[in-house]
Amino acid sequence: MTAAACLTIQGSLEELRTRVDAELDRLMPPANEFPPSIHQAMRHSVFAGGKRIRPILCQEAGRLFGGDEASLLKLGCAIEFIHTYSLIHDDLPALDNDDLRRGKPTCHVAFGEATAILAGDALLTLAFGILSAPAVTGEARRLRVLHGLSTAIGTRGMIGGQVVDLEASGRAPDPATLEYIHAAKTGALIRAAARSGAIYAGAADADLDRVTVYGERVGLAFQVADDLLDVSGSAASLGKTPGKDGRQKKLTYPAVHGVEAARRIAAELVAEAQAALEIYGDRAHRLNEIARYLVTREK
Repeated sequence: MTAAACLTIQGSLEELRTRVDAELDRLMPPANEFPPSIHQAMRHSVFAGGKRIRPILCQEAGRLFGGDEASLLKLGCAIEFIHTYSLIHDDLPALDNDDLRRGKPTCHVAFGEATAILAGDALLTLAFGILSAPAVTGEARRLRVLHGLSTAIGTRGMIGGQVVDLEASGRAPDPATLEYIHAAKTGALIRAAARSGAIYAGAADADLDRVTVYGERVGLAFQVADDLLDVSGSAASLGKTPGKDGRQKKLTYPAVHGVEAARRIAAELVAEAQAALEIYGDRAHRLNEIARYLVTREK
């Protein structure tokens, strides 16, 4: 991706991120609502920054099939609440034990472990309250989205990936285990975000299959890029502690395949994601740009 193209997509993503942030703020309880400690902790983590890639992919996949803008935005925000819950819990001392997230103290550092655990629980609960509320979208589509997201974040998805990630630390390099961890821990929710937007918009099964392939490849490419940034990035640019994967002897693509091979794998995954949407031509331009950007970003 050229420097000019990168600036263009960064500007587009920033505009979309601003819309997402405004809706997140509207959907969340005010910071001073009783009991204030939990709402302040939730807001601390939700508004610590972040690219909002999941809600943006949800909206763009839905737009590809003419989905309702307001419904897609709300759906995307619910997915972002789920993502933030996972980050709060992921950073806890019992899991990855990180003190920095998105350039700010992690939730347990700022508010204590007990409140952080409850803040994550509250965000997950809020997300499913939003997803299950009556909306413009038909009941069948909402139930399909709820089922898909529940699977994506459970033991067959994100939580399963987290468990295997913890258990694999310090083990000998294993490409199959590595791919499972990344596809489940990170990729499953990214894939579900794109699928959910398409489902909400009423995409046909063949269209949904293409979006699923796109989401799978983008989700894995995103995590490969994160692995590479952990090797080459700084705390200032990343907003989190760099080099931590290596110190904890985690399975990562640079550790298993080497840096150059990891870069090639990420590029191949992006090419496969774009190929899945080739049938849509210029209509998929934004989704294709996002896929390229995710592996060329510097944070």
